[in-house]
Amino acid sequence: MEAMDAPISNFTAVHAGNPESDVAEVESFTLRVDDIFQKVDKLEERVNEIEQFYLNASKKQGSNSKGSSTLKDKEKERHVPSIRKQQQEASRREKAAEKRMEELIRQFGTILRNITQHKWAWPFMQPVDVKGLGLDDYYEVIDKPMDFSTIKKQMEAKEYKNVREICTDVRLVFKNAMKYNDERSDVHVMAKTLLAKFEEKWLQLLPKVTEEEKRREEEEAEAQLDMQLAQDAAHAKMARDTSNELYEVDVHLDELREMLVQKCRKTSTEEKRKLGAALTRLSPEDLGKALEIVAQSNTGFQATAEEVELDMDAQVLVLDQCDCH
Repeated sequence: MEAMDAPISNFTAVHAGNPESDVAEVESFTLRVDDIFQKVDKLEERVNEIEQFYLNASKKQGSNSKGSSTLKDKEKERHVPSIRKQQQEASRREKAAEKRMEELIRQFGTILRNITQHKWAWPFMQPVDVKGLGLDDYYEVIDKPMDFSTIKKQMEAKEYKNVREICTDVRLVFKNAMKYNDERSDVHVMAKTLLAKFEEKWLQLLPKVTEEEKRREEEEAEAQLDMQLAQDAAHAKMARDTSNELYEVDVHLDELREMLVQKCRKTSTEEKRKLGAALTRLSPEDLGKALEIVAQSNTGFQATAEEVELDMDAQVLVLDQCDCH
């Protein structure tokens, strides 16, 4: 092959258009591809999140088929509010429950006043004066001391979550006294008598307490179910949106593929002739560079062989890259 001093750019000009325009077009193409890659990465994260949600939901339903059936029935019965609305409704429901509990505690306070105003209540109004009375073994017998002044302070500080907690402490006041004092002692008899009076009045309030507890339990179960329905609806929407976005990505990829196919049109016979003629005018150094570029895209091509054979249809676009070297 005759060695000529013609620069390699003379060869590329045969097949390529405006180099600057080509570079800008390649950069634009690359940016679009990068943008698609970033979008695909985000969609992949979302798909993983959706898969994990339904995997967890499937495990829960598997362990409680009845709950699964109830969930489907609920979903058919009504429109599912958003998670945000569910949270707002849960907050409203919690405040309403707190007000109802405050009313029960107020009614319990009436019972407590009735007991503490009894003539036999005075030994239980303040903490036991263990040191003053010389009760050296008191804390060995009594695990948790309790008195009405302590109960009152805790009620005022709203430390009790519900009426049953107060009831437990009231019983503890009397049971401690009965446990530490001999059953024939005055304190034991007084404690036993007042405990019986308290239990009698407590039974009058108990139906309201039980009703409230049942209502709270039902509301909590309903709130959990509603939240689960809201999460199901949110993830179902996320799945639909993700599917649509994946479809859009496919459309963009098809567009880019079509653009690439158009740019990679088959070389005409005249262009092949001109390209072959241009190759014969390359210097040995430039020809070597061109053959190296071909070898990079074709591992079976022997660029350093004494004789080489080029498939012009397959390699012409590769040779166009010479303009960048």
